[in-house]
Amino acid sequence: MSADRFFLYVLSGIRAAVGITRIAVLCGLLVGLSVPGSTDDLTKARDGRDLEGQLRELLRNRIEAAGTPTKLTVSGRNLYSSVALPLFYQRRSYLPAWINGSGISRGAGELLSALRGADAEGLRSSDYHLTKIGRMLERLGESPSDITRAGRRELVDLELLLTDAFLLYGSHLVAGRVNPETIDPEWFANRRDVDMAEALEEAVSNNTIPETLENLRPSQSGYARLREALRSYRDIASKGGWPGVPVGPKMQKGDSGDRVALLRERLEVTGDLRDGKTDDPQGFDQNLDEAVRRFQRRHGLDVDGIVGPATLSALNVSADERIDRIQINMERWRWLPQDLGPRYLIVNIANFELDIVEGEKEVMTMRAIVGRDYRRTPVFSSKMTYLVLSPYWHVPPTLAVQDILPQVRKDIGYLTQKGIKVFQGWGADTREIDPNTVDWSTVTGKNFNYRFRQDPGPVNALGHVKFMLPNKFDVYLHDTTSRELFEKTARAFSSGCIRIEKPIELAEYVLRGDPKWNREAILTAIDRGAEQTVQLPEPIPVHLLYWTAWVDAAGTIQFREDIYGRDRPLAEALVEKPPV
Repeated sequence: MSADRFFLYVLSGIRAAVGITRIAVLCGLLVGLSVPGSTDDLTKARDGRDLEGQLRELLRNRIEAAGTPTKLTVSGRNLYSSVALPLFYQRRSYLPAWINGSGISRGAGELLSALRGADAEGLRSSDYHLTKIGRMLERLGESPSDITRAGRRELVDLELLLTDAFLLYGSHLVAGRVNPETIDPEWFANRRDVDMAEALEEAVSNNTIPETLENLRPSQSGYARLREALRSYRDIASKGGWPGVPVGPKMQKGDSGDRVALLRERLEVTGDLRDGKTDDPQGFDQNLDEAVRRFQRRHGLDVDGIVGPATLSALNVSADERIDRIQINMERWRWLPQDLGPRYLIVNIANFELDIVEGEKEVMTMRAIVGRDYRRTPVFSSKMTYLVLSPYWHVPPTLAVQDILPQVRKDIGYLTQKGIKVFQGWGADTREIDPNTVDWSTVTGKNFNYRFRQDPGPVNALGHVKFMLPNKFDVYLHDTTSRELFEKTARAFSSGCIRIEKPIELAEYVLRGDPKWNREAILTAIDRGAEQTVQLPEPIPVHLLYWTAWVDAAGTIQFREDIYGRDRPLAEALVEKPPV
């Protein structure tokens, strides 16, 4: 009998007496064949299934015992995803996402790399359990044998830390680390427009952890350009930043001296001085004059080529302070909706400007006047739905008492001069009264029970058009009779609403889908002097923003004065450490 036939005969005899696992071992013994790793492979598979089942049960017990809302800690460190994390595991029946019988998943390492890149987003990688996760991964190793020998509770700790890190970091990318309404850090990853539990499930299932996180950050080119500016300014800071220019007399073309030489060096570092070649390093020549103007233009200063107090102050802001300003404004980008709209209006309050954008391309720009420091224009997003031609101005009570009442006390004729009528009552009980029948000297803010309404006309404070975007602040865009204010560099003169430079052009634009409303029709309606409401063919998103740093379409980094003092509290919130 041949050896092969003998082997088959023996094998058939023992099959009934032993299990299939022993057959594999006996086959090797009987014929002297090498079956490398067979027993180990099966043991590993069994151990892997056991490990997965144990972790699954531990996860369920750990999360259910944490109560509602979920309060989980790992080594004294808070987990912050009190809603998204338990929801994620409930949906997958508590199946671990990062650990299995084969070891630590590739996604865990990819998440660790992504967390290390959080600083490039103007966030802090240390906020996302980075150190703890890194140490645990290094200690556990990568092979299945390392994993199966590890303590089960330690593996659950790692699993929870990785999930919490993804959810918190992803939430910060989607909507910011700071709550814009409170300027407090937002540590609980639940105030989101994105279902973060679903986002993580898709990332784990499709092995797309890095790609998913990248897609969560703002997709607009403005954010990407600011991100690149952050990298550039950090590179400048790492090389020592730029030299300060000592305080002294103003400098301008034709001057010379040591301070001029430092000015030249300062502007070379930030690329404002594009051609630094000169026979006289201490001379204020034409190239330096152009560099100063370039610097002034991108800092919102008077562009005159003269280094006076305001320009000198801007020059001496350090590189680190500029980095902080960039990070602050990257955070403001994250507060915006993911989709700004196919076409939209942006009012940058700090830049006193309105831009109309289509497909991320500016198609129209105009100067704007924003609220005074004590009547600040708020930041919000809404949709413009209609406009009013030749509008009445229903004076808000606060402005009636603070602005108009003092004028009336001085001269009752002020009301007639400004076309303002006085009313009492509300709704059906409203009645116009003769202002001469009121003893205005006795009227104060406490007993003021009148309403002022300014008629349409050449002195109406709203001008010829107002553009309505329903919001809780009662803020809108409108024309103005104070056209001279648009010539000012800093234009914070309003009572909170936005006055715009080109109201007729804006009306043409927002009504362009309605053939009845061309420029001629708009002007004709205005000339009639009767208030008329016109619905827009389609609502247009309007975003009122406060950017003190951004990169324009030409790639030039722009900085503006923090006119409302909003940067400092945001900067402090961004560096606040996680609660213990």
